[in-house]
Amino acid sequence: MDILAAARKLEAEGRSIIHMEVGQPGAPAPALVLQAARQALESGRLGYTEAAGIQPLRKRISRHYLDTYGVDVPENRVMVTTGSSAGFNLAFLAAFDPGDRIVLTAPGYPAYRNIIRALGLVPVEIEVGPETRWSLTPELIEAARANGPVKGVLVASPANPTGTMMAPEALADLVRYCEEEGIWFISDEIYHGLVYEGQQATALSTSDTVILINSFSKYYCMTGWRIGWMILPECLMRPAERIAQSLYISPPELSQIAAMAAFDATAELELVKAGYAANRAMLLDRLPRIGFDRLLPVDGAFYVYADIGGFCDDSLGFTRAMLTEAGVAATPGADFDPVHGASFMRFSFAGATSDIAEALDRLGVWMQRRG
Repeated sequence: MDILAAARKLEAEGRSIIHMEVGQPGAPAPALVLQAARQALESGRLGYTEAAGIQPLRKRISRHYLDTYGVDVPENRVMVTTGSSAGFNLAFLAAFDPGDRIVLTAPGYPAYRNIIRALGLVPVEIEVGPETRWSLTPELIEAARANGPVKGVLVASPANPTGTMMAPEALADLVRYCEEEGIWFISDEIYHGLVYEGQQATALSTSDTVILINSFSKYYCMTGWRIGWMILPECLMRPAERIAQSLYISPPELSQIAAMAAFDATAELELVKAGYAANRAMLLDRLPRIGFDRLLPVDGAFYVYADIGGFCDDSLGFTRAMLTEAGVAATPGADFDPVHGASFMRFSFAGATSDIAEALDRLGVWMQRRG
């Protein structure tokens, strides 16, 4: 966000800045979503809904899991949330008590640890690397338990910031381990649908005791609508619903109505995804030739996570210089990994293909100047 603020300031001064720092789609919400929202606005009053969301949307989400994964999820285990961020709050509050330890990966999405700490829980960040394909394993969790009990494990696949995805067998092994050990497994599947290599798998295929969190923000291009969902074990539905009533009352009715139409916008959304795939291919081809030749596997999402340790150990300073001198905004790795993040940076490729090409041209010239 600091890089974004600096980029906006430069733009206000008349500079041309290409944005590869923020993890949100460059495309607008699908036409069917906008049409549904307009009709809802014209129909009159919008108000509170059930805390768990309107029944038609919960039913449609349930059908999505049957259609996409062949998993039968009863609609009474579906909870609509005010974005995935609210989902994480509700999951942590419903499933854990103050002081409970929750395992995360490093690198990983920084809001996980921030929310966990804010709620009086303890994040246990485990460094992952190429030996486990940047993923958690039962062995890594078992080692963490030597330092204290682990009550939860949170996994994102595909992940932010890496874009790396767990193989279905590895994910299933991890879910089974947590189930056998009485550890809550929280599966962040917000980047499902945005997969370019490998096979995406939902944790629900292995167990119905997982806590699954997803959103309409990424694949469905509805970031600003603040609408997401959870799939919960039956024992957590009522606690989560009561907490949601107190914290949020309900998700926005307008966004819920619009979100139902998103499931019918696949043709438009797949065109957007094809643009991401073209951007990804361009980056994987040209970044190594520019000098960014140590990249993590980019299986899904819309990020490239680059190891710049070969020529820099200050990714914050590097990205600031890249912004001011080349006019390209990217994200330093420090937020994603407090220990090793200074040697990494993240490029988002969710923008227009023409912008990505221009960014690569600028970076090529800039890196040559740096020597």
